[in-house]
Amino acid sequence: HLKHGLTHDPFKALVAPRPIGWITTIGPDGVVNLAPYSFFNAVSDVPPMVMFASSGRKDSLRNIETTGEFTCSVASQDLVDAMNLSSAAVTHDVSEYGLAGLATAPSLVVAPPRVAASPAALECRLWNTTELPGVDGRPGTTVVFGHVVAIFVDARVVKDGLVDTAAMRPLARMGYM
Repeated sequence: HLKHGLTHDPFKALVAPRPIGWITTIGPDGVVNLAPYSFFNAVSDVPPMVMFASSGRKDSLRNIETTGEFTCSVASQDLVDAMNLSSAAVTHDVSEYGLAGLATAPSLVVAPPRVAASPAALECRLWNTTELPGVDGRPGTTVVFGHVVAIFVDARVVKDGLVDTAAMRPLARMGYM
C-alpha cells in the first residue's frame, strides 16, 4: 500500500465528503435487503447513471446480479440511526428494514422498494459491473453501475420547482469510521 507515515490510511479522509448510497435490493428468496455504501456517486446525467462499490460479495451485489434492479434512497440526517443499523452484518435471510425499524414504499418502475421515510430515491437497472483489482492477494472491489429509470422526490423538499438539497439534509461520509 501507499507509504504515508500516518496512523490510518488517509485516503477515505481526503476524498470527502462521499454521499451515502442507501441501496435496496430483493434476493431470490424475496427478502428485501438494505445497505449503505459510502463509495457511491452519480457518474452521468445523460443518461442518468450512478455507481456504488462493494468490497466483497455482499447481498446487495449478488441480488443485483440476479435481478438486475435496485433503488438508492437518500440517507438523511433524520435517518442516521436507521442508516447505521442497516449496515449490520446479518445473514441474507434477514431484512435490514426490520432491524432499522423502517417501512418500505413501492417503487414506480423497479421491483425493489425504497425507504418510505427518505426524502428522495433513485430507481435503477443494472447497466454493468466492473471488477477492480485486489491487493496483496485480497479480493478486489466490484463497482456496480446503474441506469436511473425513475426518480421519487418528496414534495416537502421541493421549493419553486427545484429540489432543495439542503432541505433533504443528506448524509455523507467524511472519512474513516
